[in-house]
Amino acid sequence: MACTLQSLMLPVRGDGKGDNVFAHAAALAKRFGAHVQVIHCRPKPEDLMPYGVVVPRFFRKQLEEVSNQVAAGQEQQLRDEFHELSQKLGLTEDDPKADTPTASFLEYTGKQADAVKHYGRLSDLILVPQPDRSTNLGFNTLKSALFTSARPVMMCPETDQVSDELGRHIAIGWNGSLEATRALAQGMGLIEAASEVTILTTGSEPHATTAEELQTYLGIRGVTASINRFKRDGNIGRNLLQHATSAGADVLLMGAYHESYERETIFGGNTQAVVDEATIPVVLVH
Repeated sequence: MACTLQSLMLPVRGDGKGDNVFAHAAALAKRFGAHVQVIHCRPKPEDLMPYGVVVPRFFRKQLEEVSNQVAAGQEQQLRDEFHELSQKLGLTEDDPKADTPTASFLEYTGKQADAVKHYGRLSDLILVPQPDRSTNLGFNTLKSALFTSARPVMMCPETDQVSDELGRHIAIGWNGSLEATRALAQGMGLIEAASEVTILTTGSEPHATTAEELQTYLGIRGVTASINRFKRDGNIGRNLLQHATSAGADVLLMGAYHESYERETIFGGNTQAVVDEATIPVVLVH
């Protein structure tokens, strides 16, 4: 039985990045007849208080009132945008229905990372915006999605238009590692629905399952895949992006953070290069 995507989840807040991610989710929802759950994260007033500083009661009360007013206004604005975008993108605002592209909006009070952990675990795919290193926005959300949900995460770069055929050509980054194997298993819904699949490999990993063996495995599942073998040149993550793009893939599927997240973030690494430089959607699995 073929795998599929039925439940898509994306967290939003008033940072202007939600529309782009919603467009990616809508394209997949229409392809798979899936439900998109949009989670707006409203911060708790206590999370806005300065840490380690004694705040007078009257000031705390004023801050709570102002923060609640701002959050309520932001929520209403996002609900209005959600309603307009749902209509524009061809989604029905309704509860999930089999083989029907639907969407719903839910308010969550707390940190966005906690919302991702809570709702992401029962989602077939979590969609997040590409983090912005210049403003340091989005990294906590991506990290939470990857390390606390046990689900695949689609990172969506900013784009002017999202094709309704998103996922038509899937590139698989393959080195036989546990992370790559998990990505293969959790990305099978996208792989089996793709019109074209390319396996990207250097073939230099000792004692690893080969690209040819993966090609045979996919063939058993009815998936015809080609192999793009390349010579590593510097950062392997950057190589994967280059070869995925040159092959014409519109989504890259890969294992994420083989080394620790902190080490890659600080010193740079294969996954971090992809996170920083991707121009196509990337499905990451840790």
